[in-house]
Amino acid sequence: MSDVILVLTTVADDARADALARALVDERLAACVNLHGPMASIYRWKGRVAQDAERQLIIKTTRARLRALEARLRDLHPYELPELLVLPVAGGSSAYLNWVRAAAGPRRRRAAGGAARTRRSSAGSTRR
Repeated sequence: MSDVILVLTTVADDARADALARALVDERLAACVNLHGPMASIYRWKGRVAQDAERQLIIKTTRARLRALEARLRDLHPYELPELLVLPVAGGSSAYLNWVRAAAGPRRRRAAGGAARTRRSSAGSTRR
């Protein structure tokens, strides 16, 4: 079993999804956050069945960052009870899993003269 995990949450709209995803990545609590398109959620809340449009976020991080990510998610999330489901990652490309560990970990100091390395596809988009 890998130390890399996926965390699921939902928010009500595009603006909140974008802001939450950017904050988690900017703060190095997540290596990547996938924002899925609008969907309908049907759920039971306070004794009633409700239906709302939501966006699903898939957060890629590590077990070591989970406690801090959960605390930050609670701070930033507009819901009274935000979804927070943690899914283990059974395996994957070792290069990709190492990238998640590095990108979601504490900021490392670069050696003098070290250049930042980016991963780009042949089309120029960043690869994750």
